[in-house]
Amino acid sequence: MTAGAGGDAHALGQAATVLAAEAARFASFGWMRGTSGNLSVVTGREPLRLAVTASGIDKGELTAADVVLVDGEGTAVRGGRPSAEAALHARVVRLTGAGAVVHVHTVASVAMARRRPAGIALRGLEMLKGLGLPADGPAVVLPVISNSQDMRVLGDRLAAAREPGMPAVVVAGHGLYVWGADPREARHRTEVVEWLLELALLEPPGPDDGR
Repeated sequence: MTAGAGGDAHALGQAATVLAAEAARFASFGWMRGTSGNLSVVTGREPLRLAVTASGIDKGELTAADVVLVDGEGTAVRGGRPSAEAALHARVVRLTGAGAVVHVHTVASVAMARRRPAGIALRGLEMLKGLGLPADGPAVVLPVISNSQDMRVLGDRLAAAREPGMPAVVVAGHGLYVWGADPREARHRTEVVEWLLELALLEPPGPDDGR
């Protein structure tokens, strides 16, 4: 990416258009109700810069003007007030090397975190291929972590709970974080993980649920 203020503005403009379209898509699914949820895309690596949806904006009405540029700590560099969770987006990028992060508030993610707070095991499903995982391999675990209003604490919990090959984590009582190389991959992975959660929610509770 081009360095300097001009480069930041150009990169932000491109990313903001993409994020506005992605936000409208997720909002249409009912996954970003009210002003909930946030999205980000990396615009530069040295130094780290992310375009993040602004705080308090209805994601179904979000425009390119409602996207903020933040640094590697989630602090605004250009634009308005970023989501309070911008720091967590930046932490996910630093941990995983991702190029985009999606955070949605879905009913299935919150409900399944209550049912399986130790983690959500998934196996024997063709949809796992959408995450680059085998359909007929051993069970994979979608981690569940407890919530915190402190993004450093939440980031530490996410870092400790991450599972190899699973590009997502559920925050109990909150929602779902998913990441990918770019907004398209992050979107596809989010849709796959949510499908898996919705299916799991339809299954009858097991003996380990709630533990």
